[in-house]
Amino acid sequence: MRTFHANSASNSLSRALQLREAVLLLFCDPLRMEYVRLLHLSRKEWTELLLWLDTSGLALYFLDRLKELDLLELLPPAVLTRLRKNLADNTERMEGMIAESIAIQLRFQEEGLSYAVLKGFSLWPVSVPKLELRSQLDLDFLVSEESAVEARRILEDVGYRLHAASGKSWEFKANEGRPSSLNGLYRSGLSRSAELHIEADSHCRPSLLSRSQRLFFHGALMPVLSPVDLFLGQGLHLYKHVCSEFSRTAHLIEFRRHVIARYGDAAFWAELEEQSASEPEAYLRLGAMILLITHVMGKLAPEALTRWSVDRLPSGAGRWVEVYGRRTVLASFPGSKLYLLLQEELEAAGLPAKRPLRQALLPRRLPPAIAHAAAGEGLFSRMKRYSRQLHFIVFRLRFHLLEGMRYLFESILWRQYRNELSQ
Repeated sequence: MRTFHANSASNSLSRALQLREAVLLLFCDPLRMEYVRLLHLSRKEWTELLLWLDTSGLALYFLDRLKELDLLELLPPAVLTRLRKNLADNTERMEGMIAESIAIQLRFQEEGLSYAVLKGFSLWPVSVPKLELRSQLDLDFLVSEESAVEARRILEDVGYRLHAASGKSWEFKANEGRPSSLNGLYRSGLSRSAELHIEADSHCRPSLLSRSQRLFFHGALMPVLSPVDLFLGQGLHLYKHVCSEFSRTAHLIEFRRHVIARYGDAAFWAELEEQSASEPEAYLRLGAMILLITHVMGKLAPEALTRWSVDRLPSGAGRWVEVYGRRTVLASFPGSKLYLLLQEELEAAGLPAKRPLRQALLPRRLPPAIAHAAAGEGLFSRMKRYSRQLHFIVFRLRFHLLEGMRYLFESILWRQYRNELSQ
């Protein structure tokens, strides 16, 4: 164990990661003293921290939490002004997304479609009590197989076009002539996205749509998943993102809030356990996420949840959380490939990998286009678009090479560590 920690760069946190950890621990009750790390930061440190806050989806949650704790004096005037401007812009943006979602849903309802809202707005009010603080990028709908074609037509009627289709998921884009960027993350009017997730007709498993409920949301009745389905879906979605190159830390905060809100609801946990029994892999994914959040932010889950999830995790998964958990949660974009070590541990316990290791280390295909030709595109605009795409390809290639090498180095140390423990 000493050999592994002495050689692994994952054992200690850099100054930048310590500052990010201080932000994350602000959301704990009672308040942890690590927040004092945020005192007297240099301009460069604030610039780097703000970039991480933006990409992690935590910027506005951070501002709101400081206001709640009466700690806004931690922020330099320029930073406070910037975050308040982001909040004003994001409030307008989210109001527009809400209005668009409601308009689409009213069309769905007029046509009698079988659907429910997924993620996003369905997390209100338990996980996301203040929607204006959320960095939501798209609209997600679950639709029945028989409603899918009509749902697509309605999206196309309001300006979306089919961008990609993968299995039972259809991705739509609008306003592609105005590419989104980090600078415009909080502003409305940039690229818009919507996804249709098609629930296949099946007699083998119960339908999520058949258990959906209606939530009164901004003047309309919005179909959402049942409370247990919503919680389970959120936890599995968090796992999907953590077991990828980069995950938004805001998802962790939102799921943690959901667990705490249900803490004393014994009937809820009993129903969740019963339902998860029909999905043998659910306990591994949920358990890994509960353990990760607990390691980073402290105990949050009742025994009624941990007994059949966290407590059943293989020992290797727990060791991965101990060694790499904080670095994974606090990583900056574009992330790392260290999640592959966790994926291997859980694969040995029966959880299939999302894709083969070799393909995850170095994909065979070029990355997708980040911008598409607009109607009447001129030569200058086309060359600019090609240049952006080329820079993106080089950026992704560099990431795969560097992080692939890092993974190989860490995997050697990880196996040495496992061998030492087994002796």
